[in-house]
Amino acid sequence: MSKTTLAIIAACSAASGAAITAAIFSSRPERNLPRTPTAPTTSSTNVPTPTSSFPPTPAGPLPAKEIIAPVDPSGLFQYGFPGPIADLRPNLSTLSAFDRRTRNPHWVAEHITPTSLSLSNGDRRHSVFVEDPSIPAKFRAKLHDYFRSGYDRGHQVPAADAKWSQEAMDQTFLLTNMCPQVGDGFNRDYWAHLEDFCRRLTNNFPSVRIVTGPLYLPRKDPSDGKWRVSYEVIGNPPNVAVPTHFYKVILAEDGKTGGNVSLGAFVLPNAEIANDKPLTDFEVPIEAVERASGLEFASKLPLQRRKRLCAEVSCSILVREYNERQKDLRGQPPKSLPAPR
Repeated sequence: MSKTTLAIIAACSAASGAAITAAIFSSRPERNLPRTPTAPTTSSTNVPTPTSSFPPTPAGPLPAKEIIAPVDPSGLFQYGFPGPIADLRPNLSTLSAFDRRTRNPHWVAEHITPTSLSLSNGDRRHSVFVEDPSIPAKFRAKLHDYFRSGYDRGHQVPAADAKWSQEAMDQTFLLTNMCPQVGDGFNRDYWAHLEDFCRRLTNNFPSVRIVTGPLYLPRKDPSDGKWRVSYEVIGNPPNVAVPTHFYKVILAEDGKTGGNVSLGAFVLPNAEIANDKPLTDFEVPIEAVERASGLEFASKLPLQRRKRLCAEVSCSILVREYNERQKDLRGQPPKSLPAPR
């Protein structure tokens, strides 16, 4: 992704304004609701009348009677709820919400720890890509949609993160955990290096949570200077959207009750990326991903518990060739990440 694109995302996020707003609302006390009036009782004690914290309601005529609508829009529900429906898919190693319109996940969440990555009970050679039967057939991505498309079935949660169980690893091969990704230079290269970076975080943090998903970002049309969202669609009939970008939001926990959480967010283009490109070039404010995706990742995390991930560890990739990784999915124990320089 170019610096220009990142700047646009960051600008649109209004990260500083969002942080200030969050601080204001997190410190705002709850309003005291006025007491419900009760019938007067005989008492010799004078009870002060409670004062409402709400501003006074302007005086005006009250409606003579309740308005009865001559129509009933909600009657549609007798035939079913149109949606949108985000099919929530809990699995052993993943939790995802599926986007029926794009046939891609909205997001896929995972949790890795030093213990989970130390177990080796799964073998990728025994796993196969499968359609997800939990999604209605007319909305699900299908295996033949990817056939000769030119794109990889790109894991959102990598199989290597679920090797603690063969069944858990098998579930990462459901198409609800996939998006069309550029193969050479991205899915088999830089994207895999980013996944490895996430695993190496477990040598610095006892608990790491990661949310991954697709983005469909606008591009400026040089012919007229207008911004448009445009993406390819694969399949027969064409129905699986090819994302323009992908995000990873990382929440690295210090393991203490009420402890600090180091937040990191990265947005990468679905395109070939040179391995010498610094990972920090793709770092964006978490608010930028929220604005672009319509999702929220840490709305309940107080500002005082937040730390910037790349200020706590060095955000950098360790390049390993694709064939080398495939020979040994487990690889060597992940190296600790050095502190940022």
